[in-house]
Amino acid sequence: MVSAYWYIGREIVEALQSGNERAPYGKALIQCLAEQLTGRYGKGFSATNLGYFRQFYLAYRDRIPHPLGGELPAAFHPDLPWSHYRALIRVNDPDARRFYEIEAVRANWSRRDLERQISSLHYQRLLASFDRPSTMHFSHQAPQTPRPVDVLRDPYVLEFLDLPCTPQLHESELEDAIISRLQSFLLELGRGFAFVARQQRLRFADKDFYIDLVFYNYQLKCIVLVDLKIGELTHQDIGQMDGYVRMYEDRHRREGDNPTIGLILCSEKNAAIARYSVLHESQQLFASRYRFTLPSEEDLSAELIRERALIEDRIDSPRTLV
Repeated sequence: MVSAYWYIGREIVEALQSGNERAPYGKALIQCLAEQLTGRYGKGFSATNLGYFRQFYLAYRDRIPHPLGGELPAAFHPDLPWSHYRALIRVNDPDARRFYEIEAVRANWSRRDLERQISSLHYQRLLASFDRPSTMHFSHQAPQTPRPVDVLRDPYVLEFLDLPCTPQLHESELEDAIISRLQSFLLELGRGFAFVARQQRLRFADKDFYIDLVFYNYQLKCIVLVDLKIGELTHQDIGQMDGYVRMYEDRHRREGDNPTIGLILCSEKNAAIARYSVLHESQQLFASRYRFTLPSEEDLSAELIRERALIEDRIDSPRTLV
């Protein structure tokens, strides 16, 4: 069906529009063709659908579908139905479109999941995250051995929690909302995450410490500790997470696991603190912001510029902590 729609779109563009993306008589042509095809074949060939077929071909003009059972592989993945490609043709950036297509297959996203990832600008957030070059590579082919920077992102969008962004919000309320919508939160975390525990106790000497959320990532093959913070990131938050990671490594790390990762989720991240702390060079400690609303293109553009400057500074500056 997907291949058939591509061929119909090709006929509209190449045969009826002489290869042009637009034609002065385009709407009239589509309407006339819709009436002819509907009269001959029945439902499914409305002007709206023909417009989608045309857009589909233009988005994937470089692909040539091959029939099932042929020697050449199919151009479109058999696990993605037409509803998924309907969502994908909304994405103008070819790299982003390819990324979403690959991830939809790998993560077995439903159409709703795919649309949510597109509308929350998942690809752009990865570009603005910890390691932009690796993300660009990841959009075409996943690394053989993923690193935390290939999996974690900044910021995380938690609009599905339906929480107000107010100073009166407590960390326990944020945690309760995450647990009640755990499936959506796992989707936002990314591929490979499995829930392990909530408020897991770590005992050191005669004191008890509690980790907000504990996950295991089967791609990284390690435990990921998550600490939830309302407000701006502080040195105390980083020191506390550093201690959690060290204790977890000593008490709970299993043979064959990679080093434990600590992720601090905060509503604000101070660039100076992120630079002049162990976050600057640690391979195990990370801090990401969370948002309760979907970011706009303008917001993401500004954040991408800011994060790129921080990454370049991180690469160029000496590895000396102040």
